[in-house]
Amino acid sequence: MVGRIIHSLDCVAEGAAWLGAQDPAFARALALVGDLPLRREEDGFAALLRAIVGQQVSVASARAIWARLEAAGLTLPEAMACASDDDLRAAGLSRQKARYGRALAGAGIDFAALRILPDDKVIAQLVAVPGIGVWTAEIYAMFALGRADVFAPGDLALQEAARMLFALEARPTDKALRRMAANWSPWRSVAARILWAYYRVAKEREGIM
Repeated sequence: MVGRIIHSLDCVAEGAAWLGAQDPAFARALALVGDLPLRREEDGFAALLRAIVGQQVSVASARAIWARLEAAGLTLPEAMACASDDDLRAAGLSRQKARYGRALAGAGIDFAALRILPDDKVIAQLVAVPGIGVWTAEIYAMFALGRADVFAPGDLALQEAARMLFALEARPTDKALRRMAANWSPWRSVAARILWAYYRVAKEREGIM
């Protein structure tokens, strides 16, 4: 069964209000960060390829690589499948990510069918494709499919934001943060938005970013 879908900023605001009422730490964060972004994108091949591009690189690097892929016309599955190693290297893809991009292009994912699958089924189908781990699948579910109750506890920024916001002694592990996030259901995707926004503000105050 598909749960709540985030369609608009009103949905995000509803989730934020609920989280703020449930936990004073989220209320403090929201007072600091202000309105949260929608962060929705069109689902399909390009959204999943963009998530792969963003694996283990900075946001700025991911944006630069994606811009080069777009300029080279390599964001369609047919183009990715036929691209040479030199083409993909010139766009900024590592050899490993080039292999993942081709695997995605040849996976034959029924993206329309994913829209009506439960969250766990979506993630299970996606992680069966080489190069798509749980983090990538969760990011796709959150932002391309708009799932309101998906979280990405393997994200380092979320882990660090949780450490700061909840005054933890150390950055929580993937498993520990997943357990924490269970308390934020049914709005775990909005909790992630709050934590990402809080991370940016907190790091700017520390002069790190």
